[in-house]
Amino acid sequence: MAKLNEMTIAEAARALRARECSVRELWDACVNEAHARNKELNAFLEIFDVDDGALHGAQKRIDTEGAKAPLLCGIPLALKDNILLEGKVASAASKMLEHYRATYDATVVKKLKDAGAVFVGRTNMDEFAMGSSTENSAFGPSVNPHDTERVPGGSSGGSAVAVAAHLALAALGSDTGGSIRQPAAYTGIVGLKPTYGAVSRSGLIAMGSSLDQIGPLAASVEDARILYETIRGEDIMDSTTIPDNLYPMRAVSKSLRIGVPRHLLEEGIDADVRAAFNALLEELARAGHVLVDIKLPMSAHALAAYYIIMPAEVSTNLARLDGIRYGFAERGETLLDDYVLSRTKGFGEETRRRILLGTFVLSSGYIDAYYHRADAMRAVLRREYSVAFEKVDAVAFPTTPSPAFVFGEKSDPLSMYLGDIFTVTANLTGMPAISIPMGHVDRAGISLPVGAHFTAPHQAENILFAIGSAVEKIGHV
Repeated sequence: MAKLNEMTIAEAARALRARECSVRELWDACVNEAHARNKELNAFLEIFDVDDGALHGAQKRIDTEGAKAPLLCGIPLALKDNILLEGKVASAASKMLEHYRATYDATVVKKLKDAGAVFVGRTNMDEFAMGSSTENSAFGPSVNPHDTERVPGGSSGGSAVAVAAHLALAALGSDTGGSIRQPAAYTGIVGLKPTYGAVSRSGLIAMGSSLDQIGPLAASVEDARILYETIRGEDIMDSTTIPDNLYPMRAVSKSLRIGVPRHLLEEGIDADVRAAFNALLEELARAGHVLVDIKLPMSAHALAAYYIIMPAEVSTNLARLDGIRYGFAERGETLLDDYVLSRTKGFGEETRRRILLGTFVLSSGYIDAYYHRADAMRAVLRREYSVAFEKVDAVAFPTTPSPAFVFGEKSDPLSMYLGDIFTVTANLTGMPAISIPMGHVDRAGISLPVGAHFTAPHQAENILFAIGSAVEKIGHV
């Protein structure tokens, strides 16, 4: 049997029911590894003390319910630091909320508690989920377990590291423009961004309210599905969630039609990443799936639209953090000084940059020239993908143009933003998307993971799980 902390959720659930291990032994295996390696990896901002009541309750439930107990019962999970857990700090990795304690559970946390899951700790992230490397955390970056000189991705970098380094069996992150899928690709795990509205955002510290989605980071496609099925569903606390009766299960063919927009893959991608992607496509074709060349001409403009809409929503959402009501406060001689000092010292550089950019594109004289045009682009992208989905079941890209980069390599913000080029469209359109490991590439003698990215129509997560399982079967995990 594998080490307890290195098992998948499915393996651990079977072992618990077969009495090959106890809930406490599984918890100890993860927490001990987290304590041993967190100084090096900085995956967790806080590792929680043992909750004997929760562990005993999960064990009793497994002992009495057996196979009827939820699969997540007794499973140690990690939570991104922008998801509220009652009584625990939720800082969003920012000095602004360094001492803020959640007064209630996020809906996803309630659902996980109801399923008997236990929580190892809260994971590091880019401040307020703004970044692609975790370098923007006010508490220092997480590092990639495959090469500690390299970033783990972001903004859910700490959650990805916790799973990849076996500090927790799985984790939750949030995805605004690729913040689950990109770190999943960089660390060699599975990351899912659900359909917008599939999972409640109640209790998620907002970055971009029309873009954010909570989703799983896991060691396997099956584990991602288990987590997703547990946290999804309508919530009266989030009016954007989709009613369960409007979320039908889509039929999935054994032979999937995979759309490949090759015209978007000709430039800007490392040659070995493109080669790994093409090799994966060929193997999927040999396994009986159909490759279809498609055109997505307007998708080349998605990144520009995203970096107008997202900062605008950031500016609006973070206006409440003003040094007056709650959060970090710095006092000056006037009320204006209070605002300026609190927000200047409380927010990091990248957060301030996006607030300023968002305020600009929403300002009089510029909202029509920038924001409204970018927002109209979302409808164009939806139509473009709708046409494509008449021919294919999913659209494939590499998740990122390159493997994980060295710390400090992308100090220019624009070069950092370009790394989101294949992931932002799913957030702009609300479509579900998944990143699956597709092999490794070599950098300076170190083997680094890279990911394949698949986007499906709204409410078609089961198609993504089918494609992910197909990739796993041909050995690319």
